[in-house]
Amino acid sequence: MKVGAMISVEEALARCLALAAPLAPESVPLAAAAGRWMSAPAVARRDQPPFPASAMDGYALQGDPVAGDSFTVIGEAGAGHGFAGKVEADQAVRIFTGAPVPEGATRVVIQEDVTRDGDRITVKPGADAGPHIRPQGQDFRVGDSLSPRLLRPNDLALLAAMNIPTVQATRRPVVALVATGDELVMPGEDPAPDQIIASNSFALKAMVEAGGGLARLLPIARDTEAELATVLGLAAEADLIVTIGGASVGDHDLVGRVAGLEHSFWKLALRPGKPLLAGRLNGVPLLGLPGNPVSAIVCGHLFLLPMVRAMLGRPDAAPKPRQARLTTDLPANGPRAHYMRARLTPGEGLPEITPFDRQDSALLSILGQADALLIRPVDAAACHAGATVPYLPLQGSVDIS
Repeated sequence: MKVGAMISVEEALARCLALAAPLAPESVPLAAAAGRWMSAPAVARRDQPPFPASAMDGYALQGDPVAGDSFTVIGEAGAGHGFAGKVEADQAVRIFTGAPVPEGATRVVIQEDVTRDGDRITVKPGADAGPHIRPQGQDFRVGDSLSPRLLRPNDLALLAAMNIPTVQATRRPVVALVATGDELVMPGEDPAPDQIIASNSFALKAMVEAGGGLARLLPIARDTEAELATVLGLAAEADLIVTIGGASVGDHDLVGRVAGLEHSFWKLALRPGKPLLAGRLNGVPLLGLPGNPVSAIVCGHLFLLPMVRAMLGRPDAAPKPRQARLTTDLPANGPRAHYMRARLTPGEGLPEITPFDRQDSALLSILGQADALLIRPVDAAACHAGATVPYLPLQGSVDIS
């Protein structure tokens, strides 16, 4: 692979997103649609409520009664069983919350505002003005639509009320994760003295699945071209292949030399995460992440998650930096953008952000404590406590902005 100049994070992200075309939609039952990206508007098939409905337990009647007015109770209306007749001027129907308001009735007097004796009710002094009737279509009407979105539990309730049993959702992208290296063993195995535990794959798998994709952990690919090719062959049906490690320029860094790989870029001005590779392997988008644990996970947030979101057709695929107040002085930055692991705390107006003292890209314990990445742009000048700085929240962190 020809080694070129480092490109910016922004350019690298644009090239990654260009590789990640939206997938086709599929029909998904409403009961299985939570967390899916609804790709087409859903149109209401009925009004809600579908009839004028009582908002209170009480009595449906005509007009604006005053204290002492008396009415004959001629029937009852409950949720699911309305009153079929018509209410005349001196009549009332016992009614319960959610029940259809009978024909002729113009208000509901709440039950606490009347006295009842047999089939007669009398309005008490001080009765409220009502009318305690929810108009037909007060919430939504036939033809109203719900725009494409990531479906939350509240959205499912709305869709069900719209009488929509299935939705069009983008197919979940299948992401094949391939860790590479002779030094790796799986958790629970007995590593040799010169081996380490493969940790990156598990964070990336969780990241992909929380982002709406389906992750497949493939076997570790050892440092031979033949074995790497064999494992990558298992990923042929995936929508996105992600390799972990092997994307640098050492003798054992084989990913960039795989047959059939068309490169989009390699190497970017980022810390941590300089050796990042992207392209297509036999037509399938491929993202080559660094093997360093923190670098891989940071690059997962910056590039892998956006690619998953783009494949889902989400308009918010690219990360959107937020603003926070810096709590400590920072020196000038160098020629690579630095995404510093940091902690957020509530502040006045803006959250406050504090970078960890130790930023070594091998420290997973620090990353585990972080809930944000403080962004230091290329060649940024020194800044002081109190300055407003950009940051990205880490997936799964509590939003305090």
